[in-house]
Amino acid sequence: MVTARLIDNVWATRKADSLNGLKLMLAEIIGGACEGQRMVVADIISAGIGDRVIVCQGSSARRMLGDDNIPVDAVVVGIIDEDCNFG
Repeated sequence: MVTARLIDNVWATRKADSLNGLKLMLAEIIGGACEGQRMVVADIISAGIGDRVIVCQGSSARRMLGDDNIPVDAVVVGIIDEDCNFG
């Protein structure tokens, strides 16, 4: 899992039938070695632009959608309310 900030919506007028009904968004990774990288994510929890979120990737993401055949590699699974500093 990675943390990211949702920065925009992704609109696709033509896409695989299995993606119909999914809200696609552009996310930018925050923290870690991949900070600043962007990815398209499926938002299944109704997060919004500007939200800091937890993103699940790979086969775990497809399991969140309940179908391993959906061509999705990243899914928003949580909205971050606040950071904890373990110091």
